[in-house]
Amino acid sequence: MTIDIRELISVADVGEELELGPNGALVYCMEFLLKNIGWLEDKLDAFIDNDYVVFDLPGQIELYTHFPFMKDLLSYLHRWDFRVQALYLLDSQFMTDGAKFFGGCITALSAMIQLEIPHINVMSKMDLARGVDKRQLDEYMYPDIDNLIQELSLHTGPKYLRLNSAMGALLEEFSMVSFVPLDASDDDSIADLLLMVDLALQYEDEIDFTNEIPDAIDGEDD
Repeated sequence: MTIDIRELISVADVGEELELGPNGALVYCMEFLLKNIGWLEDKLDAFIDNDYVVFDLPGQIELYTHFPFMKDLLSYLHRWDFRVQALYLLDSQFMTDGAKFFGGCITALSAMIQLEIPHINVMSKMDLARGVDKRQLDEYMYPDIDNLIQELSLHTGPKYLRLNSAMGALLEEFSMVSFVPLDASDDDSIADLLLMVDLALQYEDEIDFTNEIPDAIDGEDD
């Protein structure tokens, strides 16, 4: 079962009618969704208890850092008794460019701080990185900030050293950013990630608890 927000409003229509750029149209659409949140609630009512619902959200970081849209959406989901887990996906191609990877880490940290919910950072499309040495991969899964800063300094010049060091200090201060590799063509890789999500959501505990309630009621009737 899928829910398509374009049934309610679309970026293309908003951009054409209001003459907005892609980002402006996206902001308008998020505002419109939250003003018409009953539409989403009605759609979600079609799901049954213990269903997994995956929200494929836009990646524009300003939606998470400059506007309250995502936190407001999370508030509604919590009110509707959803257990919520965030997955932040970073393309494995970011590992080929130290500056892009560094920026991806900062963006991931920003989302983690703003959303304030269980969070897993995922390095996606790992099938494209199969030829990369495992030791090198580990350096990206668990970023070594000092090495990153040194690599950046080789390419960005000395005038950016203070900026790179300040951002690195921020990452080290929170010490929250690491990545889980995901190869969508590998069933074991998908299963490993799903297990991490299940544990964070306590999914199995919820199912066991839900199943115990009817048994307890039946026992009382006896």
